[in-house]
Amino acid sequence: MSTAPETDEHRERDTRFFGQPWALAHLFGVEMWERFSFYGMQGILLIYLYYSVTDGGLGLDKAVAGGIVGAYGGSVYLSTILGAWVADRILGSERTLFYSAIVIMAGHIALALLPGAAGVAVGLILVAIGSGGLKANATSVVGTLYSAEDPRRDAGFSLFYLGINLGGFFGPIVTGLLQSTLGFHVGFGIAAVGMAAGLVQYSFGRRALPAPARRVANPLPRNKYVTAVLLAIAAIVVLVVLVLTGVIRADNLATVVIIAATVAAIAYFAVILTSRRIDATERSRVWGFLPLFITSVAFWSLYQQQFTVLTVYSDARLNRDLFGFTMPVSWVQSINPIFIIVLSGVFAAIWTKLGSRQPSTPVKFALGAAVMGAAFLLFLPFANGPANSTPLLAIIGILFVFTVAELLLSPIGLSAATKLAPAAFHTQMVALFFLSVSLGTAISGWLVTYYDPKNEVPYFSILGGIAILVGVGLLVCAKPVLALMKGVR
Repeated sequence: MSTAPETDEHRERDTRFFGQPWALAHLFGVEMWERFSFYGMQGILLIYLYYSVTDGGLGLDKAVAGGIVGAYGGSVYLSTILGAWVADRILGSERTLFYSAIVIMAGHIALALLPGAAGVAVGLILVAIGSGGLKANATSVVGTLYSAEDPRRDAGFSLFYLGINLGGFFGPIVTGLLQSTLGFHVGFGIAAVGMAAGLVQYSFGRRALPAPARRVANPLPRNKYVTAVLLAIAAIVVLVVLVLTGVIRADNLATVVIIAATVAAIAYFAVILTSRRIDATERSRVWGFLPLFITSVAFWSLYQQQFTVLTVYSDARLNRDLFGFTMPVSWVQSINPIFIIVLSGVFAAIWTKLGSRQPSTPVKFALGAAVMGAAFLLFLPFANGPANSTPLLAIIGILFVFTVAELLLSPIGLSAATKLAPAAFHTQMVALFFLSVSLGTAISGWLVTYYDPKNEVPYFSILGGIAILVGVGLLVCAKPVLALMKGVR
């Protein structure tokens, strides 16, 4: 198979990868292995933080541990800003993606080899920075495989999402099994091996990607390089000082990330909307993206609780007995990827079949938020029950509804970000979508402090009701939002 870059004409006719361009296969593979390592590690991270030292953990308070996981998850998506800036100003998306994968692997190695808090600090920082660089740029590179008018675009992103969730399924299964039999650090080690496999696979296929994937959209002038380096060093020094002086602590990390993500989002919207490099149509489309951003924050603040509240719930309340075998806690996180694997192809086929008759992006977002709220209400029949009393089948059903909501919003959001992006801010617009995920994820870590296993009804009912109201609000406003999007559906 030739690895020469494909022309636009060839890509339009190329249907070798399940009806999509062959170059999608390379991105599918590296993202699958990256998700294997990411979700595999995250599947055991929370319990590693709050399990007792005698059980191999660090013995932290559950609320503090949940806040750390939420802050870490938010930082992953927050760092997409850095990855997008490096891509748009210095390296281009493809090279940023490749180097970010190397940083991720180094982070997993640190978690596996460094003991205690030092391993957590070094490992999570490296994984967060690397994942931020890979996330925005993998999505951006997928966008370069299609013209703006290519009807395969949403279906291609749904197929790409399948690769993400294949990794998301196998990661927690493998790391959870190794953690429960050989210990946490072996589980972290297999995550590093998975990322190494992704790097090897991608190294062989990266030359087949189209030239736009390597283009630097807005090159940074050479005389500004020193300034950029000095600003980076200053930012690191400020963070170190804030940590050493106790302003940033383990128990307030989620709040810090919420503030940082909010400030970054406001600043990013302001920079793009006031830029002289975009025209009136592009500016209107960015305004149209704003209500989608807000809805996405509401969605992710609930969805990402499967890594915080649902993990604690599964450890204490879920009946994990499988024919005499106690299922590892992390295996619960493989349920959602199973449904994604099954349903992503179904959703891709539906969107392809409907073509121009499919619901618009605002309507899909509205439905995604409302369905996510309904999923939280499904916890109510089992709320306040005794320990280990919730049937596994109930959690499977609830996570099925999680998945339907996710497929209505997440891949559609990635696709919308590339379609609504001004030419000068292509990758950075994807980063803006990930900022909504960052903010929602950090909020999910902050919300865990309000979760009380003895009084769950208010928690699930209030959050579920808010998400439904957000969805209904966007549905009512769908037509004016669509008008701002200027021909993008």
